[in-house]
Amino acid sequence: MRPVPQRFSARAAELDDADPLRSYRELFVDAPSVVSYLDGNSLGRPTRAGAERVARFVTEDWGGRLIRGWDEEWFDLPLTIGDDLARVVLGAGPGQTAVGDSTTVLLYKLARGGIATRPGRNEIVLDTDNFPTDRYVLEAIASELGMTLRWIESDPRSGVHANEVAATVGERTALVVLSHVAYRSGYLADAATITRVVHGAGALMLWDLCHSVGSVPIELDDWGVDLAVGCTYKYLNGGPGSPAFAYVRAGLLEEFVQPIWGWMGREDVFEMAPGYRPARGIRRILSGTPAVLGMIAMREMLELIERAGIGAIREKSVRLTEFALDLVAESLVPLGVRVATPADADLRGGHVTIDHPHFRAATPALWERGVIPDFRAPEGLRLGLSPLSTSFAEVVVGVEAIRAELAAGC
Repeated sequence: MRPVPQRFSARAAELDDADPLRSYRELFVDAPSVVSYLDGNSLGRPTRAGAERVARFVTEDWGGRLIRGWDEEWFDLPLTIGDDLARVVLGAGPGQTAVGDSTTVLLYKLARGGIATRPGRNEIVLDTDNFPTDRYVLEAIASELGMTLRWIESDPRSGVHANEVAATVGERTALVVLSHVAYRSGYLADAATITRVVHGAGALMLWDLCHSVGSVPIELDDWGVDLAVGCTYKYLNGGPGSPAFAYVRAGLLEEFVQPIWGWMGREDVFEMAPGYRPARGIRRILSGTPAVLGMIAMREMLELIERAGIGAIREKSVRLTEFALDLVAESLVPLGVRVATPADADLRGGHVTIDHPHFRAATPALWERGVIPDFRAPEGLRLGLSPLSTSFAEVVVGVEAIRAELAAGC
């Protein structure tokens, strides 16, 4: 089997030279053993400044301030960084976003709290191909509350469309939970239209932003979104297990009560009095002591995103995924690979998914080569192209390695 045509290497060099964001690649920690990192949609590379900030935090902030750090800064950090997230990547005003817990825990809090504001309604709408955590959490909530799950049968090679939502929601719908970008296919949902459809039925809309935040423009306030959750270790580069974030629309906050009551979300945290009274505003979403160290690296990435501009980041993301799709069509489709990601850039997030029965077996060999995509069952390989840290040349190297492994194994 012939290798990737030389013209793609030449084109990659031209695109890298013309890339207005090319200088940002030098701001990330490099791994000498990795020649093509195609997994930024699962775990973003650390920024050099973020690594330095974490080290400085340990010696100067944690080591120097000790417990005094809580009074001086840490206590409000979930809300301070929450407002930064809202301004830079969520299209939201201040006082509606908080950082803390994992995506799973925050999804549970938001779903339970949201359902409680819609008494008398007993249905939750979700789709069959949503990320497993979303499905499992909602299955648990439905079991706890005696509610009914209404499933949209979504196509794993696309996603959920507004007409499918309209055909499913009704007067019994309390909450709809969908992913803005589908984790498997990379399909980009029409969040604004779907949110309007859900509101037309009198229900609340909860968006999972894990695969869109930091790579796709988001306008939560303009879209009228009620609730949103997302992680910070993908395109926000917060590091393994960095805490998630939750957004609650300002108009919903006063009546919103989340179900995991802890001291950090109480009206007066240090009163230590009997009984729980939720704090005013978005602080009520908090429960226990926030993971301060886990928030530090993300601050540097937010600064990079703000400097580059989410519009420019999205433009490069589209160029990267289009280039990858062209490469796949030329070099991999003849080997039996099927594309599971929309060809239309307006319907595509920041990653490309391709399917082949041999990909499960090929992934360890690719990792040994220093080419790092990720495998998603049953036979999908995701190419996560983080715009600020990924070059077009990396895409060529990665696709060539995939071609070579398929040619050897088929």
